Amino acid sequence: MAAIRPTGNSENSAETKPYLEGLNEEQRAAVLTTDGPVLMLAGAGTGKTRALTTRLAHLLHTGLAQPWQILAVTFTNKAAREMKHRIESLVGDRVEGMKWLGTFHAIAAQILRRHAELAGLKSSFTILDADDQVRLCKQVITAANIDEKRWSGRWLATVIDGWKNRGLTPDKVPANEAYHFADGKGIILYKAYQARMTTLNAADFGDLLVHNLTIFQNHPDVLEEYQRRFRYMLVDEYQDTNVAQYLWLRLLAQKHKNICCVGDDDQSIYGWRGAEVENILRFEKDFPGAAVIRLERNYRSTPAILGAASGLISTNKDRLGKTLWTDADEGEKVKVRGVWDGDEEARLISDDIESEQSKGRSLSEMAVLVRASFQMRAFEERFNTLGLAYRVVGGPRFYEREESRDALSYLRLIRSHDNDLAFERIINKPKRGLGDKALQVLHMIGRAQSVPLMTASRIALESDELHATARRSLLKFVDMIDRWSRDTKDMAPADLAELILEESGYIEMWKNSKSPQAPGKLDNLKELIQAVSEFETLEGYLDHVALVSELNENTGDGQIWLMTLHAAKGLEFPVVFLPGWEEEIFPSKRSLDENGNAALEEERRLAYVGITRAEQSCRISFAANRQIYGRWQNAIPSRFIDELPEEHVEVISEPGLYGNTRGHQTRNLELDHVAQHEEAYSHTPGRQRTRITSSRPSHTALIEGRSSTISVKPVGKSKFSKGQRVFHQKFGYGKVTLIDGQKLTVDFEHSGAKKVIDSFVEAT
Repeated sequence: MAAIRPTGNSENSAETKPYLEGLNEEQRAAVLTTDGPVLMLAGAGTGKTRALTTRLAHLLHTGLAQPWQILAVTFTNKAAREMKHRIESLVGDRVEGMKWLGTFHAIAAQILRRHAELAGLKSSFTILDADDQVRLCKQVITAANIDEKRWSGRWLATVIDGWKNRGLTPDKVPANEAYHFADGKGIILYKAYQARMTTLNAADFGDLLVHNLTIFQNHPDVLEEYQRRFRYMLVDEYQDTNVAQYLWLRLLAQKHKNICCVGDDDQSIYGWRGAEVENILRFEKDFPGAAVIRLERNYRSTPAILGAASGLISTNKDRLGKTLWTDADEGEKVKVRGVWDGDEEARLISDDIESEQSKGRSLSEMAVLVRASFQMRAFEERFNTLGLAYRVVGGPRFYEREESRDALSYLRLIRSHDNDLAFERIINKPKRGLGDKALQVLHMIGRAQSVPLMTASRIALESDELHATARRSLLKFVDMIDRWSRDTKDMAPADLAELILEESGYIEMWKNSKSPQAPGKLDNLKELIQAVSEFETLEGYLDHVALVSELNENTGDGQIWLMTLHAAKGLEFPVVFLPGWEEEIFPSKRSLDENGNAALEEERRLAYVGITRAEQSCRISFAANRQIYGRWQNAIPSRFIDELPEEHVEVISEPGLYGNTRGHQTRNLELDHVAQHEEAYSHTPGRQRTRITSSRPSHTALIEGRSSTISVKPVGKSKFSKGQRVFHQKFGYGKVTLIDGQKLTVDFEHSGAKKVIDSFVEAT
């Protein structure tokens, strides 16, 4: 490793530069080492943003580079704005000339606009958003005569994004990867997608970098132009770069080699979206003679918190290594608490929050960080019960999520057939061939007859207003709703909710989805079923949800932060709660099954991120029991708890749960004691789920050749008379041959006899 010593323009001593005041030795070295490649290995809370922005200010202040000769890359627009603001406070208006400060995509788009014709585009090309990308993928799939229901456009978009993250154009995708989609047609569809993009004069976000790479590789003169232009390069969050970003940076840095990458291999937690921790691990090989400057002095957390985090992350093998330290007071040890179940965990954490609040701490100084979003539900319920204001970061609240709203709409329609809002939401979810046109017909019937959409559906089923395929689908839907409504008398609410989500095809829809959000949505649906199991009646649960949703937030004393560990990266809080540290939750079973040891190390890095969010107090908890899909299961404490250094941890066990255990090695806790109470626990009031069986009539209804059990009450006398000539927008002119209330049989001149609703025809 190269020695760390400041280099570059030494005009004016460091003492005369006010922007260097307050920097520690390592931060100063990171600022003043200006010649050659530099890796700023910045641990959590070590002031890396200050070091990075001061380095930029130093380059400008000393004249080592003009503003337009510096490439400064961030991952978010927010980070770019913050960096620009900080530099402006140091060097004033000179920051305005930094036209190459921004995100990877923003800078790549600038370059592509200048050389669009070299990528087969015009400079006025459109950048597609995610929805447009999916829509285009659907068109490509349909054009190839592939079943889009089986091989969805969203799935293809995800596959293509994965290839572009690796910098792969269609001709460079390994042949065996063609089977990632549509039984070997993946590459063909990728080619068709790119051809369509060219025709549309469009690019998606992945294209911005891939087109840059193609231009640089095929046109050395263009690459040389930018290599000369960028005398200095700075890259933030280098551990989060994907292969395409890595290749892009390497190409641009080859002339001057004055590239400074800032990152922390111990905080690389985005492998699931293409980030490659290997990029930062091999920096010294990519840039021989690079200076590696470790920022290890932490300005955020106590020694106890840092000791626990450092001990945990040291278990990882693939890391460059560093040791965080601080000269702050020792502070309290990291608390590890075993609790009986998830509800108890939420109650005790809420009690701790109220206790801290009574001591004068604001709610906004406390955060609950979970591994998966489904864990939030128990805390939201508890916070609402206690009237504690909270904010969910990185997504909507539990009952505001798409999948929660869909499931609740099914339950609400079962409870009340008059709920048109619920009907509209689920009539075609999952898709049943009952789209906007069918819904429009039902709305017209409903308005004309002053009846809810369920009743309008029954009326439509006895007419020809909908085509036969739509009528069959609608009959099945109405029949399911009726059957489930009858089942409310005989089935426990949670069993009914589970049955509805399964039989409706809603669960299957998300199982078949290749969206990155699909696994999380399935977990949230399981959590919703668990929530239903805590109520004796469906009405009780739905009323509870309605009341929870209507609670007003009191923001006078701030709000508790509730978010996933991924969303918490870069944030810090005086008090941090880390619940659910159990095997299969954290580390995630799904992640380990998919990526093995690499995933385990990333999960451990995620645990490290969670602990280092805490400034003064970090409290970890795990439950002995978890209710999963309505069934109680014994849980095993996370292996990460065993890896915490004993000298920095205090273990707290609930009375009688784990005996007199004092050590932190929770895998050896007395779980047999838990098992002894399992049977008694299952009979605790409010915990038991009972399915009441009943012999119910067959619910299969057919349209052709058999009559439906669906009946429609008379809704009044028709204004038309037998033999009257009428006009129908869909069927044309005809003569009324039969009248049944407000249903007419009309012999149309070109369509023959049809059953229609009288409000859909007019006299001629």
